[in-house]
Amino acid sequence: MIDRLAAALNFDREALNLRHERQKVLAGNIANGDTPNYKARDFDFSRELSRAMEGGEAGRLALRTTSPRHLAARASGEPGVELLYRLPDQPSLDGNTVNMDLERTNFADNSVRYQAALTILNGRIQGLKSAMQPE
Repeated sequence: MIDRLAAALNFDREALNLRHERQKVLAGNIANGDTPNYKARDFDFSRELSRAMEGGEAGRLALRTTSPRHLAARASGEPGVELLYRLPDQPSLDGNTVNMDLERTNFADNSVRYQAALTILNGRIQGLKSAMQPE
């Protein structure tokens, strides 16, 4: 039963993890807005969510075991998203491709979507809890 609950909430978990990672990437872009030759990064959220739901681990690090008695593990660190360089809207003399208006807009949009996903997840969990409680 627990595995079915985990599977039911897997989409929400992956979406929240990707929103969190995107927030860190966008915050890094904003923080480096004045850094010469800094190239703005981002990733395609819908493609990464599709890949995560299909179980694609292509970009993630995996640990190789040499004995069947070793514990299975996965290396922590990068979540495995494919970071892309953003094409600059306006050329900059110092080579920086950060457009602060775009970055702030994306940051705010991602924050709102993260909060909405949390609210939806909370509603689903409350519904599951009420369904499991006896009357």
